[in-house]
Formats: sequence, structure tokens, C-alpha cells
Amino acid sequence: MISVTVEASGIAVLSWDMAGRSQNVLNAESCQMLCDLIDEAAADGAVKGILMTSAKRDFIAGGDLEWLSATDDAAVLFERVMRLHRALRKLENCGKPVAMALPGSALGGGLELALAGHYRVAADNPKARFGLPEVTLGLLPGGGGTQRLPRLIGIQKALPLLLEGKRLKAADALKAGILHAVVAPGGEQEAARAWLHDAMLAAPSERVQQPWDVKGYKVPGGAVASPAVQQAIMAANALVHARTWGNYPAPHNILSCVYEGLITDIDTGLMTEARYFVQTVLSPEAKAMIRTLFFSMGEANKLAARPAGVPQQKYTKVGVLGAGMMGAGIAYKAAQAGLQVVLIDRAQADADKGKAYSQALLEKQAAHGQGTPEQAAALLARITPTTDYAQLAGCDIVIEAVFEDRALKAAVNARAEAVLGADAIYASNTSTLPISGLAEASARPAQFIGLHFFSPVDKMPLVEVIVGKQTSAATLARSLDLVQALGMTPIVVNDARGFYTSRVFSTYVLEGLAMLAEGVAPALIDNAGLQAGMPVGPLALTDEVSSELIHKIDRQTRLDLGAAYQGRPGHAVAARMVELGRIGKKAGQGYYDYPEAGKKRLWPGLAEHFPRAAAQPDPAQLVERLIAVQAVEAVRCMEEGVLTTARDADVGAILGWGFPAFRGGPLSEVDRDGAAAFLARCERLAASHGERFAPPALLRAMAQSGKTFYGA
Repeated sequence: MISVTVEASGIAVLSWDMAGRSQNVLNAESCQMLCDLIDEAAADGAVKGILMTSAKRDFIAGGDLEWLSATDDAAVLFERVMRLHRALRKLENCGKPVAMALPGSALGGGLELALAGHYRVAADNPKARFGLPEVTLGLLPGGGGTQRLPRLIGIQKALPLLLEGKRLKAADALKAGILHAVVAPGGEQEAARAWLHDAMLAAPSERVQQPWDVKGYKVPGGAVASPAVQQAIMAANALVHARTWGNYPAPHNILSCVYEGLITDIDTGLMTEARYFVQTVLSPEAKAMIRTLFFSMGEANKLAARPAGVPQQKYTKVGVLGAGMMGAGIAYKAAQAGLQVVLIDRAQADADKGKAYSQALLEKQAAHGQGTPEQAAALLARITPTTDYAQLAGCDIVIEAVFEDRALKAAVNARAEAVLGADAIYASNTSTLPISGLAEASARPAQFIGLHFFSPVDKMPLVEVIVGKQTSAATLARSLDLVQALGMTPIVVNDARGFYTSRVFSTYVLEGLAMLAEGVAPALIDNAGLQAGMPVGPLALTDEVSSELIHKIDRQTRLDLGAAYQGRPGHAVAARMVELGRIGKKAGQGYYDYPEAGKKRLWPGLAEHFPRAAAQPDPAQLVERLIAVQAVEAVRCMEEGVLTTARDADVGAILGWGFPAFRGGPLSEVDRDGAAAFLARCERLAASHGERFAPPALLRAMAQSGKTFYGA
């Protein structure tokens, strides 16, 4: 796990190489061994200096979240953290120089361990990243990161790294002062040894110390009490609240660690960090985020839903039908993954425009110093824009991304299948039309599947994989292989109108429109959405997707379902906005006005068409409705078999439409309340606002049995 070699020079080399893992992590076994080895090296008179490194491509990936989540005992967690703190303090104060040779990434606990060394040298590895990303999982650094990093580079420089979880390249970490040197790959250990030899020759009175242990030490850039730092902390606190609405404890606790810790000595600061760390780990927000964003997303990315027994599909050539923004984005992701892409549209100019989308993305990346001209040229060379369906010959899969029109989709399906090989898969990127119905136009429905990408494809990592009534297990397995090859995250759902993501996402938007019809102030509605944790308020979001689209989908649903159709109050509001010609942002007018110069602003005319009620509701009531309406619809999707796992429900919600991460997803929200409490909430809301909140039978059964989506 950690091998030890004491060289003739007196340097003890501690090399991390955890068996059975692709990456080194801090867990019960490795922390125990690390603490023991530090004790031994500090006490061994033959050891004059310590070099810590890794035999793997990276140094340490961070803490093992399974170990972290294994107990709810605050005292146990606190002692674990403090034991590591004591060991690292012994490492940096044992009187022997300590160098860290980092062959690759050092993230989270890995960087915190490296910061306890007196000298850090990294390989110039283009894939290596250095940072403290714990906040992205609802946590804070618990290995001294909130104390050592600001003491090393200054509070003002450290706050963005701690609060945003930024991951720096080696050159940027060197510039920030986190690293002492960056050398050619393979030379980091020799560079560390050279520094150690010089340090070992120093007189006892000149022995190496950490900056914060030197008498007279001052925090770079100013102490906490300095006016500039006080202003920076106040600004950071305001920014955190503006971004999170107080929903995420981690960033606020990080600020508290920095503020409280740096007005004391480092040992007291480390104890302060340990207390806040335990408090944060045990918070429901952190537990929900870890479960969904780490464990569940990890399972999805490892294709947990892939049917067994199907050989892995290796893709070389992909066809994309439709070169609009969606099709162009899919073509870019496929070419980025090294696949040959045939991008087809009705006119050559349209196909060329679709390829130009990739060129624009690459030019933007180049402007930020990402990629080389050669890499960009190679990616573009893999995309063939054309109107000729014959060029689809040899494609392993074709992804249709044309307009949401059944006749058009059937027409392009027929033209593509006439060219495709017998084993090729045909996938539709539809976001609302049932896959089984579209597959009726196919000559091979067993090889027909839905692959719902999200716009913009280059930024949105989710793919909703929709299994039709006749889709084969092999087609599902092979389609998941494609999603993995594209570097994206899949969820698997069964066929239904709106599938899962579009269906549940629409409830948020429509509930906001219903509130408007009730007379709730527009600003209050959108601020309630933000307060709930959604990235955009429902009215602003409706403008983004357009009232026209909502109205078209509702009209088509009404026609398709006939007497079985059940509308929502928000549909009438969308229809009225279409009548008024205020269809959304693309038209320059919707619930908001979009002046050419200046920021968008709510349309004053809303009060005329949707008069405000004399008494306005408490924002908390609106927050409750906006979240509950999504959660209860997700439960219905589970009940109907559209969803088969809570994992896919929650991962899909967070990645697909921005359901608040601190809630863990709509089914995590139900579990956090408990089925009985959520049932009572739904019954109360249904009595006040209508059947859309009516609890499904599944929820009643769970409340009676005490079962949860993630537990018993």
C-alpha cells in the first residue's frame, strides 16, 4: 500500500501504490499505515529526510467516500480527522525535511497531504490537476486544506480554490505558489532528492520549517483582521449566499474555517476545521450530494444498467441526421471521441453550418489556450457534412435529431435504414414523442432506441436512454457503450410520453405558470424558484424554452390522448402568452422583455393579463410547491415503471434540468422527508391546489411499510 525504502543517503522514500485500485485514496487502512510510517520515520535516527511519492500515474485522488459515509458517529469522525491532523503536524515538525514528488494529480486529501511537505515538485503532466474540490460534493477539506492553503498563498487567493473547487494545471499551481517546481515527467523524484540533499546539509539552526511555524510568520496578503482581507471575506460571504441562497452548508462552513482558524495558531485552526468538517459530513445536504453525485453517478458511468452477456460494441463511424444545434452538438461530441461522423441535412449549406458549430467551439477553446491547431484540424476532419444518405453506409449507429414531427422522423428513418448494415442501431433524439410509436416506421424495431441528448450537448453530460416496447437488450447494451464512448452519463428509462426528464421538468415550469394565474407576483415566483435551489426561476425558464413549444406539446398531447388528456393550469397561461405573441427569449419578448441594450426585465404587461392577488403567499409555500410537484411526478414515474431505479431518477434530475444538488434529487427529497411525511404534504397540497399533487399508490404503500427508495 505504502512501500518504504531507506536509501544510503538517509532519505526514506514512501511510495503510495494501493493494490486493487486504479488510484490511491485515503481510507482506514491507508491512513493507519500513513500515521504509523510517519511515527516510524520521525523516530528513526537513520532517516535524515523523507520523500513521499506515488507508483501510480497520480499521487492521491482524495478521501474514500465509502469510509467517510460508513458512520454517523460525530465523535468517531472527529477522532479520525484529528488523528490525521496530528500525524501531518508531526510530519512537518519532526525536524527532517519532507519533499513531495507528484507524478500526476493531487486532489482533495491528496493535495492536503502534499501541503504538509516542505517542498512540492510536480511532473509537467498535461492531465494532472491540483485542487481541493470537496465543496462540489457538499463537503469541506478535512485534512488541513482550509488552514494550510490560505497560510501558504494568502486568504484572498485561497478562497476561490476552496469555495469553487477549482482544479489547477501544474503551471497554474506553480504560479499560485502551491508548488515549488514543475519538471519534465519522470524527473520529479530526482528533483525532490536534490532539494532534500541540500536541506539535509543545512545546519540544525537552519532546519527547514513550514512558513506558519516560523517565528514572526504573517499570512501572505494580510491577516484576517486587515481591511483588505475583511472586505474579501465579506464579499465572498455575500457571493456564496447569492449563489446558494443558504442551501449549501459547505461553502459557509469553509468561510468559517478560514475566518476562525486564521485568527488562531494552526493547531487550533486544525481543530476548528475538524469540527466544521464533521458537522458538514453529517449534514443531510452532504449525504444527499455524496450519494447522488458520487456513488450513483459512478454507477451510471460504469453502465450499471447495461444488460449482461452482450459483447462490448466498439464504435468507429456514426451518422447524425439533422445538423441543427442538437445534431451539430452530437456530431462534435462523437468527433471529439475519435469517431468518424456523417452529418446529414436537407441542404449542403445547412450541413456545412452544422460542422461550423464544431469549428466555433474549437476556436473558443483555442482562445482559452485549450488544444492545439493540429488536434482541432483532426477533429474537424472526422466530420463529413453532406446531403447524401449513401454515406451512412458502414455506420455502427445513426442518431436522428430532426424536428419533433412524426412524419419527418419516419421519412428520414426510411432513407437511413435503406443504407445501413443489418447490425446497425437507429436512435432518435426525440425529447417527447414515444419511442415505440416512432419505431412503428422502422423495419427493425428491435434495433430502434431513444437517445435523448440535452442542449447544448458539448456542456450537458446527460443522455436519457429510452427503451421502446420492442427494443432488444442487445440494442440497449450497445447504445450504452456509445454513451460511455462519448464520455457522457446515461440514465435508462422505459418508453412513455415525455419519458422521464421532459415529463418531470415540465411540472416545475407549469407550476410556476399556475402561480402566475393565481395572482402571485412574477418576481416572487422566480425568486422562489431560485430559493428552492433551481438554477433559473420558472418564468425565466419558460422564456428560454419558449411558451410556443410548451403550447405545441400540450396541443399534440391533447390530440393524441383524447378523453384521457389531463391538462395543468399552467397550460392555459402558456397558450395566452402565445396569443399575445410573447413566446419567449427567441422572440425578444415573453414574461420578460429583452432589450438590445441592457438586462432583461419582467414585462410590465403581465399585471394586466394576470392580475396580482391582494395577499401574496409566503415564499416558503411557493418553494414547497415547486419542489413537491417535481418529486411527486418522479414517484409516479417509478410507479408506472418509466423509471426502474432511484439512481437514474436522481442523477437524471440533477444533470438533466438542474434539480437542486443539495436535495440529492427528487426521490432523495422524498426519502429525506420520509414517505409518511411526504404523503401528508402531497395530500395537503392536493387539497389546496389540485390533483397534480395527489399522492400515487406507491407512495401510500411506502408510507405504510416504512420503505424508502434507497433503503429498506
